[in-house]
Amino acid sequence: MRPTFVFSLFCLAACAADLPVTVTRVDAPAKALIFEVVVPASRTAVWKAFSDSTELSTWLTPGAVVDLRRGGEFTARYPGGRTGGGHIVDFTPEQELIVTAMAPEQFPTVRSERTTAIFQFVARGESATLVRLVQTGWKQGQEWDKAYEYLAKGNATLLTTLQKRFTTGPIPWPQSWVDEVTKK
Repeated sequence: MRPTFVFSLFCLAACAADLPVTVTRVDAPAKALIFEVVVPASRTAVWKAFSDSTELSTWLTPGAVVDLRRGGEFTARYPGGRTGGGHIVDFTPEQELIVTAMAPEQFPTVRSERTTAIFQFVARGESATLVRLVQTGWKQGQEWDKAYEYLAKGNATLLTTLQKRFTTGPIPWPQSWVDEVTKK
């Protein structure tokens, strides 16, 4: 097995064992996924983890890019040339970040049509922040249903990784992963 694959399995297994994220599935009036996690850091620090490429790379993936402006890039690069993220629709510093979200490649229609990911940051005192992700824009159909189920788990793992970044420090990406996703 490639080291990257082993690390990914380890992270998913470790994250799934005890997820600190609550996931709410909404069917009506409009289908949505709502995720919430409390991160043990100030709202300023958590905002920076989303709005600065260097900080985003400490938990999302090495070489992540955020161009904090309307229409700006919010991209994660994964081994094998895969990408995730999307483009910034709007933002209010330290309060909200709205992104058109690309689904993984195995959901080509959902990936091209996109959903909307609304990240909200709510201070819980000086040293904790509630991060809420509301994912909307779901349509009807088998591929959309499969993507919904996949992302119900995947985005919970994503926010678990964010929380772990602030409890145990930056994610220790394997060098092979860093080399592959950051090569020019």
